[in-house]
Amino acid sequence: MSKYDLSLAKPLMNAAGTLGFTPDPRGSVDLSRLGAFVTNPVSLGKRTPAHGIRYQPFPGGFLLHTGYPNPGLREVIRTCRERWARSPIPVIVHLLGEKVDELPGMVRQLEALEGVIGIELGLPKEVDGKIVRAFSEAALGELPVIVRLPFEKAVETAAEAIQSGATAVSLGAPRGAFPARAGNLIQGRLYGPALFPQALAVVKEINQSGLPVIGAGGLYSQEDCDAMLFAGALAVQIDSLLWRGGW
Repeated sequence: MSKYDLSLAKPLMNAAGTLGFTPDPRGSVDLSRLGAFVTNPVSLGKRTPAHGIRYQPFPGGFLLHTGYPNPGLREVIRTCRERWARSPIPVIVHLLGEKVDELPGMVRQLEALEGVIGIELGLPKEVDGKIVRAFSEAALGELPVIVRLPFEKAVETAAEAIQSGATAVSLGAPRGAFPARAGNLIQGRLYGPALFPQALAVVKEINQSGLPVIGAGGLYSQEDCDAMLFAGALAVQIDSLLWRGGW
């Protein structure tokens, strides 16, 4: 098996940011249904929660802005490495790609950890093919790399990620905005079943290009997952549905 292969016993996992930093066998989600556990996003240094209004519902879903709070990679490893090693399912650590030159050192810290089988790389919101290539190459090491592409740029940049050595691409939640007081906008990521038709179309288009893609976006039933797998996704990620325990 190539060091860049990613083998999953089941084609289902949680999306980053939905279930915390470690799998909880006593939680409301049945971990036996997942082929892997994806951690909350982890940055090199500590990040604090976003300020102001962070949640806005709309018909078919909601907008959420968290700021990806986390204590930083070193602290996450310190507190989670033993639980990752004991995890009943493999762990994929989601790294926030903020600076290209930070990534090689971050990856090296994860390579020897028991239970960790891969990395998912989250990219900055403004990307093009050149940026995707630079971040993808910087994350390569002894672990398979999944590059999570911004939903809006996934089709046009997926090839750059795979050609740069990534095992697969996944889809980040699309961004949106709502009007707030004093003419300001509430900005954040969009979740909910209304996103499913767009997500399915993106997965189909990437798959038709012959590229490995992990589907995500608006999955709220087993039928949704089956449809996305039929469209060519090698696996799917569930997001906000998990906050109510799954279907």
